[in-house]
Amino acid sequence: MEKKSIHNRGLAFKLLIPVGIVLFSSIFIWTHYSSRYREKQLLDTAVSQVDKFCNSVLKLTWFAMLHNPTQGMQDILNSMAEYNDIKEIRVFNSQGQIRFSNNPEELGQKKSKDQAACAICHNTDPPVMKTGIQDRVRIFESETGELLLGLINPVKNADSCATSDCHYHPSNVVKLGSMDVIVSLENIREKIASAKKMSAWSAVFLFLTLAVTICVVILFLVTRPITHLVESTKRIADGDFSEAEPHRLWADEIEQLSCAINEMGEKIHEKQMALNRQKDMYQHLFEQVPCTITVQNRNYELVEFNQEFVRRFNPSYGDHCYAAYKGLTTKCSNCPVEKTFQDGKSHFSEESGINKDGTTAHWFVKTAPLKDENGQVVAAMEMSLDISRRKRLEEEVQISEKKYQAIFMNIPNPVFILDKENLCILDLNDAAQTVYGYTKGDLTGKAFDILFASSRECDQVKTHINTPFHERCVHVKNDDDHIYVNIWIRPAEFADRNVLIVTTVDITRSVETEQQLIQAGKMATLGEMATGVAHELNQPLSVIKTASGFIARKVSSDAQIDRSILKTLSEEIESHVDRAAKITGHMRLFGRKTVFKKEKVHINEVLKRAFDIFSQQLKLREIAVVWDLTEDLPIIHADPVRLEQVFINLLINARDAIVAKAKNAGDDQETVRRISISTALEKQRIRVAINDTGTGIASANIAKIFEPFFTTKNAGEGTGLGLSISYGIIQESGGDISVHNNKDGGATFVILFKIRENQNQ
Repeated sequence: MEKKSIHNRGLAFKLLIPVGIVLFSSIFIWTHYSSRYREKQLLDTAVSQVDKFCNSVLKLTWFAMLHNPTQGMQDILNSMAEYNDIKEIRVFNSQGQIRFSNNPEELGQKKSKDQAACAICHNTDPPVMKTGIQDRVRIFESETGELLLGLINPVKNADSCATSDCHYHPSNVVKLGSMDVIVSLENIREKIASAKKMSAWSAVFLFLTLAVTICVVILFLVTRPITHLVESTKRIADGDFSEAEPHRLWADEIEQLSCAINEMGEKIHEKQMALNRQKDMYQHLFEQVPCTITVQNRNYELVEFNQEFVRRFNPSYGDHCYAAYKGLTTKCSNCPVEKTFQDGKSHFSEESGINKDGTTAHWFVKTAPLKDENGQVVAAMEMSLDISRRKRLEEEVQISEKKYQAIFMNIPNPVFILDKENLCILDLNDAAQTVYGYTKGDLTGKAFDILFASSRECDQVKTHINTPFHERCVHVKNDDDHIYVNIWIRPAEFADRNVLIVTTVDITRSVETEQQLIQAGKMATLGEMATGVAHELNQPLSVIKTASGFIARKVSSDAQIDRSILKTLSEEIESHVDRAAKITGHMRLFGRKTVFKKEKVHINEVLKRAFDIFSQQLKLREIAVVWDLTEDLPIIHADPVRLEQVFINLLINARDAIVAKAKNAGDDQETVRRISISTALEKQRIRVAINDTGTGIASANIAKIFEPFFTTKNAGEGTGLGLSISYGIIQESGGDISVHNNKDGGATFVILFKIRENQNQ
C-alpha cells in the first residue's frame, strides 16, 4: 500500500509541475503584454486628442487671421486652452519668437533651436519639417515631477492665400511658424497604474482558480481511477475473483478495463469451479475448452497440454513452458506457476508471447495446483485465455482516439460539440478557447446561448438549427468584445448520443474592411454631390434673403406691411428653411457610418431618395430623367441606406458617361442626354433598370467592371470602388446585378431582388 501511494503522488506531481509552470508563464506573459498594450493605447489616445485639438486651433486661428490677426488669435488661444485644460499653448514665428501664448509673460520671447519644442525640426541641418505625428510628440516630466505631453504642429503657408495680393508671405515660403501644445498626462499615469494593478490581481485570481481546478481534475480523473484499477488488479492477482464495483466517475477506458478484468477473473473462476465439479469429464473438457491449458511439473516442463495449445505453439512433451510460450531460455521473473508450487494456491497474471506463426500473443493466465492423495502439490495446471484481439483493438482505439483528438484540437477554426436536445456545449477545441477567450472549463456544460450577443439572433439559429449555414452572426467573447462569425452546423453521433458539430469562422476583419470601403465610397459620393447640393441650397437661401430684405426695408422706412403679404413671406421663409433642412439632413443621414442591418424596404422610395439628393447634379448638366416605376411592388429585405448608395453610384456613372460622350462629340454635334429609371415585377423578382445614353462599356471591360479598383475613368477621376462596393451590397441584400450595352449606345445596369415570402415579417 505504501508503494502504491508513493506512485500516485509521483504521477500527480509529474502532471502538476509542468502544467503549473506553463500556466504561471502564460498568465505572467498575458498580464505583462496586456498592461503594455493598455499603456500604449492610453498614450495613443491622448496624442490623437491633442492632435485633433491642434488642428481645430489652427483652423480657428486661420479664420481669425482674416479679421484681427493679433487680438483674435490671442483670445482664441486663451479660451481654447482654458476650456480644454491645456497647460501651455504657444505659436512661434519662423524666427523662433513667441507671437501668441496663453501665458502673457512669454509673448515676444525668442527660443533657441536646441530647446525641446524647436529641436524636433532643428535637430538636423538643414531643418526638416516633421509630418508624422510620432515625430512631433515628446513626453517628459516637469520640474515638479508632473508627466507632460508636448505636440508641435507646423503652421504652413496655405496655397489658396499665398497667391492673393493681400497676403504678406510669398508663395515660396512653406512654413510660417509652429504651434506647441503641452497637456498634463497625470490622469493617464493614474489610469496606467490602475490598469497594471487590476491586471496583477486578475492574474493572481486566474492562476489560483486554474491551479485548484487542475488539482481537482487530476485527483478525480487520474489518481482515483488508477488507484481503483490497481486495487482491482491486485485483488484478482491475489485470487479474489469476486466482482468489485468498477470506477464509474465517467464511462472511459479505465472503467472498461476494470470491468474487463473483473469479467475475466469471473470467467476463469467459473471454469475452475466447473473443472472441480466435473472431475470425471476432465480429459474431455481439457481438450475442448476454448483456451490453452498446460500441466507443468516443478521443473516447469510440459507434462500435458490441450489441442488449443498445440495449435498455437506446436510444443513437445518435456519442453519448458517459458520456451514454448515465449521462446525464453529461463523462467519468467513473475511466474504464476512458481507461486502455485510455493503456496499451493491459484494465481493470476497477464502474459505475452510469440505464436508459432511469429505473431505476438497476449493472455490472461490462471494457475491451479494439482495435489496427490497426501495434499502435496505435484503439478500445476495453467490456463491461458487469449486476449490478443482485444489488446489489438484497444491499441487501435487508443491510436484512433489520439489521432482524431489531435485533429479536433488543431483545427484552426473554433469547433463546438453540442448536445442536440438542449444545445449544451459538450466539448470544444483549442481554437475556440483562443478566439473566444474562454477556457474549456468555462464553456463545458454551458448553453450555446452564452456566445450570442443577441437572444433574438440565437433564437433564430435555434429555430433553423437544421440549416447547415448561418451567415454573419454576432458573438460575444469573454472580454465582452463582439465579433462577426459564420456558423456551420452538422449532425453527428458522439458517446452514444446525438450531437451537433458547430464550426464558427471569425469574419470580423472582413466585415470591418467592407464597412470601411462602403463608408469611403459614401464619402466619395458626397464629394461628387457637393456642387449640386450647393446649388440646391442657394435657391431657398435666395428666397429667404429676398423676403428678409423686403421686411428690413419696410421696417427701416417705418412703412406698414400688409398682414397678408407678411403671412405669405413668413410661409415662404418657413417652407424654404424646411427644404434646406431636409437636404442637409438627408446628406447627414447618408454620410454617417452605419452597420449593415436588413429591414423592410420599398424599392421605389429608395430610388426617389437617391434621385432627390442627386437631382441638381443632373440638372446642371442638362440631363433628362425618365421614370417608369411600377406601383405597389412587394417589399424586399435589405439595408436602405446602402441601397441608396448603390443607386447614387449608378447615377454618377451614368452622368459621367453622358458628359464624356458629349465632350468627345464636341460643341458642333448635339447628343441625347437622358437617364431612364424603371422598376417592374418579373418572375417573382423585382427588376430595377438604370439606362443611360452615354459612352457605354468596352466589351473587354464588361467582365471586369465589378472588380475592386478597376475603373475606366482617367487618373484622379475615379477610385474603382463604386461598382465593387455596389456589387457587394446587392449580394448581401440577396440580389444580383448585371450590365450590358444598349444597341443605340449607352449602357443599362439591371438589378434583380428576391421577394420576401412573408410580406408581414
